[in-house]
Amino acid sequence: MKQLLDTHTFLWFVMGNPRITPKLRSQIEDNENFVSIVSIWEIAIKSGIGKLNLEVPFDDFIDRQIVPNGIQILDIKLEHLKVLTTLPLHHRDPFDRILIAQAITEDIILVSVDSVFSLYPVQRIWE
Repeated sequence: MKQLLDTHTFLWFVMGNPRITPKLRSQIEDNENFVSIVSIWEIAIKSGIGKLNLEVPFDDFIDRQIVPNGIQILDIKLEHLKVLTTLPLHHRDPFDRILIAQAITEDIILVSVDSVFSLYPVQRIWE
């Protein structure tokens, strides 16, 4: 099963945050996972302005966490942006709106604590 990890899900998973329960950790580990390039962009922005402490330089963090954890990067495609333009404004965060459009277009499960995602035609899981 393919899953798109929301930015916080990816960060909590790779950092061992207890908000990722053992059951959810297994769910992530046992499936094919993607992280959007938009999430990596968001991490770069937040670490660059000091809102997110990665404890290592951004480059090292990404290199150590993407491939070793078997996570694939999902690029933004024109089809994603076409869907983005049709979404109602239930969610106003531009990063999250692109994740929603990607999940819809790719027909992929979105792993996120954000319950607003459920207002869109996506399958969202969280424990």
